[in-house]
Formats: sequence, C-alpha cells, structure tokens
Amino acid sequence: MKRLLTTLILGFYICMGSVYAQLPAVMLKTIDGYNVSTDTLRNDGKPFIIDFFATWCKPCNRELDAISEVYEDWQAETGVKLFAISIDQAQNINKVKPLVDSHSWEYEILLDPNSDLKRALGIQMIPFVLVCDGQGNIVYKHNGYTDGSESELIEKVRELIQK
Repeated sequence: MKRLLTTLILGFYICMGSVYAQLPAVMLKTIDGYNVSTDTLRNDGKPFIIDFFATWCKPCNRELDAISEVYEDWQAETGVKLFAISIDQAQNINKVKPLVDSHSWEYEILLDPNSDLKRALGIQMIPFVLVCDGQGNIVYKHNGYTDGSESELIEKVRELIQK
C-alpha cells in the first residue's frame, strides 16, 4: 500500500511538472500591434529563448545588448530564436520601438503591457529568461543578469540540440 501511494504521488508530481513546463496561453501584441498567443510561440521545432525586459531596466538592456553581439552566431550554430517581451506598461509602450531600433536588436519583440504573461509565470523580477525546447516546453529559467551569464543560455540550447 505504501508503495502504491508513493507511486501515485510521484506520478502526480511528474504530471504536474509537465503541465507547468508548458507556456501558458496569454495574448500579447507584436510591436506592430498584431495579437499573438504565447502558447503558439515556436521556432520550427528548434529551441527558443524568451527574455523579459523593460525600457527602464538597465540590466535587461545590457543582457539584450550582450546577446545581440553573439545572436547571429547562435542562430547559425543552433537555429535558436529569441523573443524579447517588454513588460512596459501601456503608457510607456511607445518607448519600446525606439529603444529596440536604437540598439539594433534583431529579436522578435512582443508586448505584455498588463504583465499577464509575467504574472502567469510567477515572475517577480527582470531580466528573466526562459529557454524552451522545440515543442515549447520550458526547460530552463534564469533571473537577473551579470556580464557573461548569456553563455549559460547558449549552453542550454546546445544541450537541447544534442538530445
């Protein structure tokens, strides 16, 4: 009986873990104003990165700048794609495109002005980064930024590609 109970509990946690590993369905906007549901974010079966940022967040901007310097190499090596999601509130959303343009970020930019996705994922601070496998499962989470920590992201992507 004890073994059966342990098996049931373990099975429950495994099932629940896989449920929470999926991106929730939250409606965001592209920088051009189109609706995008987050549960449809994909990269043709290849891993992708989601990076939460705000225009006023200096560590966020440093992280996205650092990734920008190596992004082309990452794409050539792994095919990875980065979705940068701004959590700037609606009154500041007009600052996102000028910031992106001034930094020449080549990422797909999405807007979460009501922090719906941020809240659904329980994110407390930014920058916050997710690495997702080719099926959209969250396989790695990281918050904060220190110089060089972007190398952890590409290592996680490489691990996914080798599987």
